[in-house]
This record gives sequence, C-alpha cells and structure tokens, in this order.
Amino acid sequence: MKVSTIAIEDAVGFPLAHDLTQVDAEKGTKGARFRRGHLVSEGDLPVLRRMGRLNLTVLDLEESEVHEDEAAKSLAETLCGEGLEIEGPEEGRCRLVSIRKGIVRFDPETVKRINLDREWSFGTCPANAVVEPGSTVAAFRILPLALERASLERAVEAARPFSVKPFLPLRVALVTTGSEIKAGLVKDTVREKLDRKLDELGGAFAGQRFCGDGAAEIGFAVRELLAGGADIVICTGGMSVDADDRTPEAIRSVADRVLFRGVPVMPGSNLMLAKSGAGWVIGAPACAAHDERTALDRLLIALFAGLERDIDVRNWGVGGLCSHCRACVFPDCDFARLPV
Repeated sequence: MKVSTIAIEDAVGFPLAHDLTQVDAEKGTKGARFRRGHLVSEGDLPVLRRMGRLNLTVLDLEESEVHEDEAAKSLAETLCGEGLEIEGPEEGRCRLVSIRKGIVRFDPETVKRINLDREWSFGTCPANAVVEPGSTVAAFRILPLALERASLERAVEAARPFSVKPFLPLRVALVTTGSEIKAGLVKDTVREKLDRKLDELGGAFAGQRFCGDGAAEIGFAVRELLAGGADIVICTGGMSVDADDRTPEAIRSVADRVLFRGVPVMPGSNLMLAKSGAGWVIGAPACAAHDERTALDRLLIALFAGLERDIDVRNWGVGGLCSHCRACVFPDCDFARLPV
C-alpha cells in the first residue's frame, strides 16, 4: 500500500480514501462526517479545518490488498446468521445486530482465531446472552486502512456464523407446595416472580395448584397441569433434606426420566429437572420465593430457547454465584449470559 499525504486545499476534486470521523464533545456525538469516496469540495474545507484536518491521505492499494470497508463487509457477511442483520461498514467497522428477542449462539473459538491476527479487533457479547431487537451482538473493525487479502481469507475461513435463537412460546404452570402456604399462613411470592420471568421470555402462565407436603398430592397436581396443556410445571419448595420435603419423590413418580438433581449454582443448588411425556417438570428450591435470580433462571432460559440437549450442569459452577447477579431484566443480567 502506497500512502501519501496532501494538503486539503490540494485535495479538492479527489475522492476520500477512508471515512473521516468528527467528534463533538459538547453534543456527545462521534461518527463519520465524510464517507469514503466523497469528492472533496471547496465548501468542505472549513468543516475539515474545524475537525482538525489540514491534510488528507491518498491510498494506492496493491493487488494483494483490500480496503478496510470491503474487508469488514466480507467478514460480516460470513458471520451473519439467523436473527441478525449487518450495520456498516463505517470507518472499517461492522456490527451484527439482533432483529429479535432470543439467546445469542456462537462459537467463542471463532473470536479467538480471528483475533490472533492483530490487524483485526473483534469483540462480542457473552455467549448465550439474552438480547432484545436492536442489541449489538458483535462488533469488529480493521485497524489499518487496508488489509492483506491473505489476512481476510484467514479470518473468513476461521469464522462461523452467529445467530439469535428465538424463545419458544411455552406455557408454564406452578405447583406450590407446603402446608403453611396451602393453609394461608404464609403468602406465596413465587407467582409474581414467575410472571416477570415469563414476560421477559415471552411465555404464558398455565395455572397454579396449592398442595401440602404429600408426594401423592403433589404428583397428582403435576399430572393435572401437564394434561391441561402446560409445557413446564415448576414445583416450588420441599426440595431439601427435611422430613417433610417430598417434592423430589413426587417428581420421580410422574417422570419418565430425571435429567439431574443438584447444580453447582447458589442460590438454587437443589434444582431438579425431569421429563414427563412431552413436558418438563422442575423442582425449584425455596430460594425461588426469596431471591429474584436463582439457578431456576438459567434453566428456564435454556428450555425456552430449546437448548435442553446442550445443558451440562457441570459447567454451571464457573460464575454460579447468583449473588453477583443484579436483580434486573434479562438483557442486562450477567447471570443470563453464562453458558447453558
């Protein structure tokens, strides 16, 4: 690449070799004031001077080189999968932006491989982030004005598509256990928390049953709700080791198979998941009534995204302290961004 510099007065009539950024600290804005290819005019000179531009760059690319914008666009087209759109290129940068609510899926090794070449700067949201329409999933830029074609080819070869997997429209029911709640001595607080979670995930509430501590009564309620159309039944409470904690026994009685009981996440380490017919049965520890975010949230995200085959609870220990999670909506919640 041959790079030469000319005074702006001598650049009138020449096309710009790259975007020119203007920063307005008073307005808090930053962006391309003039685009690549713009023909410099006499009227542009006062603006360029206010931008601190007294000289402009003229590029003469070699056959083996690719302009920054063309390189960014090529990589973006390779990376852009379902549920995403490309914004850019601008100043050698592109962004992948979500067009729907869902969970971000990508191979982190892709990012590592591309960033091995220090001419690229590639950053993403965490894997399995929950995003809204308009959320930036990944952004990258080329650091020089031009890139060797071989470097672009290496990046494209290393790239694997990103996607945003939409949430399934699941119906979720509650079986609230405990003689103290059934008798009205203690108020149930799980329902209102579940309503917020369903609103975030796009699910629907499918009913609630109040049961005592007997396994047979709990099992009957679960079967009834599944038969009524619930995709997921959450049994709250009775998941510990006390004499009256019969919920795991009840879940086993209705289950075709138990996928796990116990996860390396706190609060919520006694979480349980079972399959009954086409439906899911969850045993949620009592912390679900007290804490806004628990192991239950991670499990619901995975099930709503249809990622049950990817669940490996052994991986949940890293970042498994929910005390570090802010009580907020999913798009800003670090806990929701951990691997499923």
